[in-house]
Amino acid sequence: MANHSATKKDVRQASKRRERNKYYGKTTRNAVRDLRATKGKEMSDQLPKVISMIDKLAKRGIIHKNTAANLKSKLARKANASK
Repeated sequence: MANHSATKKDVRQASKRRERNKYYGKTTRNAVRDLRATKGKEMSDQLPKVISMIDKLAKRGIIHKNTAANLKSKLARKANASK
């Protein structure tokens, strides 16, 4: 690493972003896992919230947009099947 102040600042910022992205990703993964464990009406109620979380991850670039679309599709199919 160079000893330039701008480089040091960039390292600090990247570290903050990495920690924040890990938090958002883990929170969403936990929400998806909890959603898959639920059944029936309860699943339909929680689905929009989880889909919103997935969309935010894709918008921020934490996950790829196609990965987000696949996740949402699978969750929607599971929610419709459990009705």
